[in-house]
Amino acid sequence: MNCDVRRALPEIICNTSPLQYLHQLRLLETVAALVGELIVPPAVVSEISAGRKRGVDLPDLNRLDWVKVRVPLSSTVTSLVTDLGPGETQVLMLALESADAIVVLDDGMARQFAETLKLRLTGTLGLLIDAKHAGMLSIVTPQLDRLQALGFRLAPATRTAVLRLAGE
Repeated sequence: MNCDVRRALPEIICNTSPLQYLHQLRLLETVAALVGELIVPPAVVSEISAGRKRGVDLPDLNRLDWVKVRVPLSSTVTSLVTDLGPGETQVLMLALESADAIVVLDDGMARQFAETLKLRLTGTLGLLIDAKHAGMLSIVTPQLDRLQALGFRLAPATRTAVLRLAGE
């Protein structure tokens, strides 16, 4: 489901992979203009820090004043979620604590949990579509090609659907 994040409340809670891929596409500042403030849990900060130490091209979250770290207050979802990483789990925990959050997740299983929990959901591809609709990105096709070159798993049917939604 693609959400128009520009019209949403400012509770946009993001996992690691969308930050990674949008950074590697050099589109993080576009996303900042699109969503305003982005919330990440401590596990996402840890995952990004660990990746940066290993030499992975990841953003320095300390330099992004529009990214805010928020610690989940409860562990309500933890007993329900056993097959997700700490970042995805904490994103879901934060979303359940918010009145009307949008979670930004790419992992298929995490997205299924979000849908089961009736959370509003988007991902890297949804943000690219939203950026195009907002006039911040002229064309999505080359971004999809670059994502796939970076190792982003994109099924042919999903690619076709994204291009249709982007009007390409």
